[in-house]
Amino acid sequence: MAAIVGAPSLTGAGGADSRAEPRPSFVEVYESTAEYVWRTVGHLGVAEAAVEDVVQEVFLVVHRRLAEFEGRSSVRTWVYGIAVHVARSHRRAVGRRPPPAAASPLGDPDVLGDDPRQGPDALLERAQAALLVDELLDQLDADLREVFVLAELEEMTATEIGDVLGLNPNTVSSRLRLARRDFNRALGRARARDEWRIR
Repeated sequence: MAAIVGAPSLTGAGGADSRAEPRPSFVEVYESTAEYVWRTVGHLGVAEAAVEDVVQEVFLVVHRRLAEFEGRSSVRTWVYGIAVHVARSHRRAVGRRPPPAAASPLGDPDVLGDDPRQGPDALLERAQAALLVDELLDQLDADLREVFVLAELEEMTATEIGDVLGLNPNTVSSRLRLARRDFNRALGRARARDEWRIR
């Protein structure tokens, strides 16, 4: 994925913004959120083979709508809201349920880390844990999965999640409670199935 070099700032010459802080340029938004969007789109149920296309679509929407950004939330929250909607649309286009994770995390440095002191056993254990988390996330309903990913993996508050998804914080809390319950039940089933492998 390459950044669009030389993309103009949408505050432009002579186009002063009424807010105290100038509107960020597309390049600034891209550089500060691309890795985050890439990671979270996968957590939202987009198959690995489609992640690059979905991330590109997210940034096309960001580019088209950057002039509409009003600063009522952080840029990251705003971009995440777009990513959630694009991922949701993609999942609808490919079917009701997201396909199971097909790719192995063995080559993913975000999953495995880059600590050279880790031995092959530790790397394998982390890769298996990542596969299990993907499997468990795939079992959650899309609405619950979105809230769970934002709260548990992205560490957002109920208010921030509500801003991203356009929900009341009480609705977010309710969905998060249900998502945690369903995730833990799925984990219990996986432990029973793979008792010898999961600690």
